[in-house]
Amino acid sequence: MSSNDYLIRVQDSLAALPESLWDGLLAQQAQPTPFLRHAYLMALEDSGSAVPATGWLPQLISLWHGDALQAACVLYVKNHSYGEYVFDWAWAQAYQQHGLNYYPKAVLAVPFTPVPGARLLAVDAAAREALLGAVLTHCEKLQLSSLHLLFGSQDDLQACAALGLMQRHTVQFHWDNRAYRDFDDFLSQLNQEKRKKIRQERRKVEQAGVRFRWAQGSDISEADWDFFYRCYERTYLEHGNPPYLSRAFFAAQALHQSESWLLFIAERDGQAMASSLIALQTASDAQGRLVRTAYGRYWGALERVDCLHFEACYYQPLAWCIDQGYDRFEGGAQGEHKMARALMPVNTHSAHWLAHPAFADAVQRFLEREGEGIQNYLEDLRAHSPFKAG
Repeated sequence: MSSNDYLIRVQDSLAALPESLWDGLLAQQAQPTPFLRHAYLMALEDSGSAVPATGWLPQLISLWHGDALQAACVLYVKNHSYGEYVFDWAWAQAYQQHGLNYYPKAVLAVPFTPVPGARLLAVDAAAREALLGAVLTHCEKLQLSSLHLLFGSQDDLQACAALGLMQRHTVQFHWDNRAYRDFDDFLSQLNQEKRKKIRQERRKVEQAGVRFRWAQGSDISEADWDFFYRCYERTYLEHGNPPYLSRAFFAAQALHQSESWLLFIAERDGQAMASSLIALQTASDAQGRLVRTAYGRYWGALERVDCLHFEACYYQPLAWCIDQGYDRFEGGAQGEHKMARALMPVNTHSAHWLAHPAFADAVQRFLEREGEGIQNYLEDLRAHSPFKAG
């Protein structure tokens, strides 16, 4: 069916759709994440983190048969390219050099969140393609330069391919739990150089007198959240930028989505001095098997200790995942250094539509060349696996 076979609604906020309908549709997807839940996206709006004033204009697009919701997505109209992690600054510059406007553009993405997952929520493939068709029509109506679906699921990418969107590939680093008994069993699977390096790094943190505690869900106290935000904010300010997310955003997470969060706090001499925040998800895969995934998201420190970042962001979460039986840890965008910690390279994907035919043709040629480079890069990375041969 085409989008003409559905009633299409375009509204200014996800608040127009009941949480139960949105989350019910999300649960039917093959790759749901906690970052596309109603509570998460509404927290971005309500806290002022992803709103028109910060360059994110949300548009809820939904498809209906009578009273039955068939498909839905949140499209963001943007006047910049910050907070996306799939970089198109060169495209914007090329438009400018030719006297054309690249902004406003549209993205199908979770703001500030480079985590692969469903973007086009639908009851089936036909509804998903119809939804994407409605999105493209909406972009043309608004005379937007382009549409970018970022870090999409395989179902999303199939819909994009069917409608002729160009596809782009990037690299992230993810860790898989190979039924390790404990952290030492995990280390025993690495080659001697990497095993020795990890033990040395952990020893430096321990010898500095740093100890960790963790809290999950409702056990994360308001004082813990306050301390975490001090660390998170400090990280951004040290790089000369204000943080993307406000304290009010995390307050909403504690109130409405606390079960999705795991917090590690580093202490020295009884004083908290660093933290890392991990998101959690349990969902069924395409074969109906339950898969438990942890996502490395935010970190910060009020004191400097050699190798503390590695301990807080990788070793503590990996040890926790092994102990709790989690299947995967996703380390976020970029970072070849993650391979030394046994996070292995994987392909992540985006899809793109440009309204201007000549620029679309030029970008297509660029993506073909870039794709060849990415494939060579992946092969080179995999040739340097930290695991023992065989």
